[in-house]
Amino acid sequence: MKIYLIRHGATAGNAEKRYIGRTDEPLSEQGRAELGKKQFPNIGTVGTVGTCGTVVCSPMKRCTETAELLFGHVTLVCEKLRECDFGRFEGHNYAELNGDPDYQAWIDSGGTMPFPEGEPPEEFRKRCCEGFTETLEKLGEQESAAFVVHGGTIMSILERFAVPKAGYYDYMTDNGCGWVCEWDGEKLTKAVRL
Repeated sequence: MKIYLIRHGATAGNAEKRYIGRTDEPLSEQGRAELGKKQFPNIGTVGTVGTCGTVVCSPMKRCTETAELLFGHVTLVCEKLRECDFGRFEGHNYAELNGDPDYQAWIDSGGTMPFPEGEPPEEFRKRCCEGFTETLEKLGEQESAAFVVHGGTIMSILERFAVPKAGYYDYMTDNGCGWVCEWDGEKLTKAVRL
């Protein structure tokens, strides 16, 4: 099955480089405008992607709005595909958190420590991967499916299932961009940036 993993369009918080996880932010006007001009070099224009019949997304506004703009519909919403809960870091950016000992400890850990009062990274990654595989089981045999989700969700899925293997941060994805790959029932192959 061909799988499209697409990160939602830009929000106001993204423009300000804020940690936006549980905050249910809509797309910004700039994010909407950028999506309206989107072309995916490996598969054509938004209209070409728009022919994908099955569109799965996180329940967050920024994802459902992106799915509607790119595909014109949402087939299935999966709660487990939400972004990470950044706890006390939620809504803040580096400049605001700089000097916070908890933030510095998290940075020094390479992002492996749990967010204070938030979701532990390993639990987040496990949740995302469970949501991905459970959704694929529900979908059964199909030609293709698009997942309109969050950057962290995409990184979690690709780190776990993509072959050849790469690290979590190797799969960082800009707003409105993504990946196309093939799902063989166990792994994602032929991963190419859109």
